[in-house]
Amino acid sequence: MGRAPLMIPPETRTRLRRLSLRTRRDPAARGFGMHASRNKGAGIEFAQYRAYEPGDEPRRIDWKLFARSDKFFVREAEEESPVAVWILIDASASMGQADRARPDWSRLDAAKLLALCIAELALMQGDRFGWVALQEGALGLAEPRSGRAQTDRLQIDFARMEAAGTFPDASTLAPLWERIGARDLVLFLGDCFDEGGIALIERLAKAGREVLAVQMLTVEERDFPFDGGYRFMDQESGAALVGDGSALRETFLSRFAAARAALDERLDRAGIRHTTYVLDEAIDLPLQTFFGRGAGVR
Repeated sequence: MGRAPLMIPPETRTRLRRLSLRTRRDPAARGFGMHASRNKGAGIEFAQYRAYEPGDEPRRIDWKLFARSDKFFVREAEEESPVAVWILIDASASMGQADRARPDWSRLDAAKLLALCIAELALMQGDRFGWVALQEGALGLAEPRSGRAQTDRLQIDFARMEAAGTFPDASTLAPLWERIGARDLVLFLGDCFDEGGIALIERLAKAGREVLAVQMLTVEERDFPFDGGYRFMDQESGAALVGDGSALRETFLSRFAAARAALDERLDRAGIRHTTYVLDEAIDLPLQTFFGRGAGVR
């Protein structure tokens, strides 16, 4: 059976309402962020009336309202956003890693909740959003749509999604190149340990897509709080290392910091804005980094 629906904490939802969705292509944006997606104009969804102004198209005048008020008013509508938000989630086995202090809260669980926050943010502004589960052999893909029904579908898909297998190969990823449009925004959520994942977002960025990346880490990867003998295992390859935690700590933290620095440099070169999320942090922290006040290019 699938898991219970994800729930955004009330305090997180409150903070999400303070964020500004802009893309770097938006001329109103300063620095790097998302977009103001709904614009008043001659779109398809009615928004409001306003007084007629010279230059307005006569066909937009509401003649029934004129008959009642003897004044000219035009109907303003909201134009559908040209931007779709794609949430790419690494669902390979390594994303099933959790901390001993909270074994029921894995990297994938956090990625799902973060994705729900992204969807809620898009929903607040009337934007379309879709998602892709990146997993060995097949893509779980949902085309971008707007509306609460899309969030319901996301909940259903995420309840079934489990971390398994390796990162998908090039042939499995092939449909993405036709699906993700030139003006679409891509958010990649993963541990960034798979070369295939980094190569994927580098290729998207090189093709002119706007890409943001969040590296999902456990608390134990950040702090390495192990003492005594442990067997450390790679969840995808099955490779194991037996050693004393305290003896390994300094070496691990040094090498891990170097690997993260190399990743940062690589993503910077590709023009991909990125941040790190650790499982003991507020789930919306990456979104505050990308889209909060003062967010700028790294």
